[in-house]
Amino acid sequence: MFTGGVSDPTAPAEAPVAGPVPVAGPVPVAGPVPVAGPVPVAGPVPVAGSAAAAHWRGWAEIRADLRSSVLLFSALGLIGLPAGVLWWLLAPRLDFRITAAGPVPVVAVPPAELLIADDGVFAVGALLIGLLCGAAAWRLRRRRGVATLVTLALGTLAGAALAWQVGEWLGAGPTRAELTHVGGRVTTALSLGSLPALALAPFGALLAYVGIAAFSHRDDLGRTAGPAPVSSPSSE
Repeated sequence: MFTGGVSDPTAPAEAPVAGPVPVAGPVPVAGPVPVAGPVPVAGPVPVAGSAAAAHWRGWAEIRADLRSSVLLFSALGLIGLPAGVLWWLLAPRLDFRITAAGPVPVVAVPPAELLIADDGVFAVGALLIGLLCGAAAWRLRRRRGVATLVTLALGTLAGAALAWQVGEWLGAGPTRAELTHVGGRVTTALSLGSLPALALAPFGALLAYVGIAAFSHRDDLGRTAGPAPVSSPSSE
C-alpha cells in the first residue's frame, strides 16, 4: 500500500528563500569638491587710517608732494630774513671811540667773550626757530611724509644760511674812513665764528617733526588721502 503523500500538482511551489541580501558598503564619496581659490585682486584699496595706507607709496607720494614741498622750502628760506634782523638786534657788540691814539673801547669787554656771545645768540635762535618750523610743518596734514621731512631739513638750513648773511650784512664793521675820524664812534662787526651752528636749525626742525610723529597713534601719521586718480579704460 502506498502511504506517501501525494503532492497537488496545482499548488504553487514554494519559492526558495535566498539568504540575506548582501548590502554593499558605504557609497564612496569622491571627496570635497575642489573650490577655486579667491579671485586675485589688484591690491587692497588704501583707506586713510588703515594699515594698507601706512605703507610708503614711494615716488608716487613724492611726486604728489612736490608742489607743496617747493612752497614749503621757499617759506622756510624766507624766514631767514626776519631771523637775520633779529640776530642783528639781539647780538651784543662792542662800541669804540676813536681817539688820536687809536680806538678805545667804551665798555671793556674781552673780544673772545663777544665772539662767543654772537655765536650763542645765533645758535639759540636757530634752534628755537627750527623747533617752531618743525611743529608748524606737522600741521600740513595732507603732506605728512618723507618729502615734507626732507624739505623741512633743507629749508631750515637755507633759512639759517640766509639769516647768517643778513645779520652780517646789517652788522657790517666800520669803514676805513670811520676808523680814522677822531672823536667818532664805531661798532664792531657782527660775525658768526662757528659755522656748525647753522645745523641747529634743521636739527631742531627734525627733532620737533619726528618727535611729534613718534607720539602719533596712527600708522599713516594721520595723512589724509587726496582725490583718487581716475584710471583710463583699458584697451581691449
